[in-house]
Amino acid sequence: MERIELGGLTTSAQGLGCMGMSQSYGQGDWDESISVIHRAIELGVTMIDTANVYGTGHNEVLVGRALHDRRDQVELATKFGIDNTMGWDNRTIHGTAGYVQQACEDSLTRLGVEHIDLYYLHRPPQDAEIEETVGAMAALVEQGKVRFLGLSEVDDGLLRRAHAVHPIAAVQSEYSLWTRDPETTVLAALRELGVGLVPFSPLGRGFLTGTLDPSTFGEKDFRARNPRFVGEAAAANQQIADAVAEVARRHDVAPAQIALAWVSQRAGTLGVPVVPIPGTKRTKWLEQNVAALDVELTADDLSELDGLADKVVGARY
Repeated sequence: MERIELGGLTTSAQGLGCMGMSQSYGQGDWDESISVIHRAIELGVTMIDTANVYGTGHNEVLVGRALHDRRDQVELATKFGIDNTMGWDNRTIHGTAGYVQQACEDSLTRLGVEHIDLYYLHRPPQDAEIEETVGAMAALVEQGKVRFLGLSEVDDGLLRRAHAVHPIAAVQSEYSLWTRDPETTVLAALRELGVGLVPFSPLGRGFLTGTLDPSTFGEKDFRARNPRFVGEAAAANQQIADAVAEVARRHDVAPAQIALAWVSQRAGTLGVPVVPIPGTKRTKWLEQNVAALDVELTADDLSELDGLADKVVGARY
């Protein structure tokens, strides 16, 4: 698999998002999830992405167990900051220096590793200025507990302020055919500072795969309450999934592969390195996702796909 540099960190052209193995997308399976991680490594996927809040620590433990004898084969990324102990509707984003230090040490324990390759602030902090938070993250680099720093869902201004304290390797934000916010919120600073983009939910939380039936979502699937997946919005957004499916038909590939190919091939247009991290807890979908790196979209395909974001109905959350 092609290797891509994110602000000094070299990693695979596609990563694996592990959140769904522990929360948000229905019941998970520990053994199958570990098999998916192992298969990803076999296929050349080396960016493994988790966070301390996924499954309230469960996901870091799972990922750590999967990597216990494969640590040197991956770039391990995790995140800190979101405190949902009072429930998701009352969550707080922490960023004080003391919290950062403790959060990292706790993650290292759950993961069972001595260092984290890419450590993200999960969202802009509510109880500290970004300079304090990134200063504490920089201290972790000095301590040898972290190699590279990242931010998630920040804008140009915050990225520039953070980068002035310590170089930022990557910004992780939602980015896909139907969510293109980073192009207007943070792209200018990414280009200016040489920071990579790590898109999460590049498959539109599964909607762009054309395989979903929102009426079947269980109570543990947060999409059952997501504005884009319910009621009239879901019906209106179906035209987007249908358009992706039509391009896929012409290439004789799955719609998911078209959606992923579009994200990966945006690097040239955006002018920054792009490493999408599609999430899955099933081996067959993992293999399909990786195969998307071999799909070459034509100029006509890109023209057709580029306008789909303008047709989206409903907010991201």
